[in-house]
Amino acid sequence: MPDHAPAARGGFPPLLAPDEPSPFEVLDGAAAVLFVCDHASRRIPRSLDGLGIAGEDRTRHIAWDIGAAEVARTLAARFGAKTMLANYSRLVVDLNRAPTDPTFIPVISDGTVIPGNKDLSPEAVANRVETLFRPYHDALAGAMTGLKRRGPPPALVSVHSFTPVYKNETRPWHVGVLWDRDGRMALPFMEGLRARPGICVGDNEPYSGRDHYAYTVDRHARHHGLPDLSIEIRHDLIDKPTGVAEWAAVVGDVLAPILADPDIHHVADPA
Repeated sequence: MPDHAPAARGGFPPLLAPDEPSPFEVLDGAAAVLFVCDHASRRIPRSLDGLGIAGEDRTRHIAWDIGAAEVARTLAARFGAKTMLANYSRLVVDLNRAPTDPTFIPVISDGTVIPGNKDLSPEAVANRVETLFRPYHDALAGAMTGLKRRGPPPALVSVHSFTPVYKNETRPWHVGVLWDRDGRMALPFMEGLRARPGICVGDNEPYSGRDHYAYTVDRHARHHGLPDLSIEIRHDLIDKPTGVAEWAAVVGDVLAPILADPDIHHVADPA
């Protein structure tokens, strides 16, 4: 049986079939930065029967961060950076939430009820944690450790996208930057974006990096004093290849001098 299809726990059937993809994809690289895309895919394991939601709902933003994976791949190629992309939908388990968070396995998302997530047994939850969540974060921790051994303390850059309209409110930002107390990457990144005409930048918008929206960077960068950056790009800007190319170039051009600055590659007091 493949590594990604663990044996049943206490008689509970495996979540993934042997012919289904592993929990995440890794792109190799040696740069002192690791890109991550927690919500790269809308795939749902066959065993969950689509979680009981309509096919059109499985293509909406509730299932994945539209365009984010393509931007992450483009940045990975540009910087020669190790990159991790999740292979399953955040509706199955949200890799950017703590298991104790009520939205870790959402019962409702943006007004859509997720029948396959209702009244889950502890065994069913544990099955998703052990099959998808734990392997992803264990591998991410191992990747960061490997980069630290190779060279200067690495940066962690998390790539997401957000909806242009939420609860009937139009969101004006092109790019949002989520950060907490450590602004060594976030502040120059926002400054670089604002120097470009016509770009509306969200400082902790449309979500706050001081809230629960940054579990991955909290766990693997901030708690270790490593530099981090969480980027949110409005998904109508990157839902086509031309938009991906344009905005990956913008992000990459602003990010390049920051990553090249040796002053950011140090261990600070953990946030």
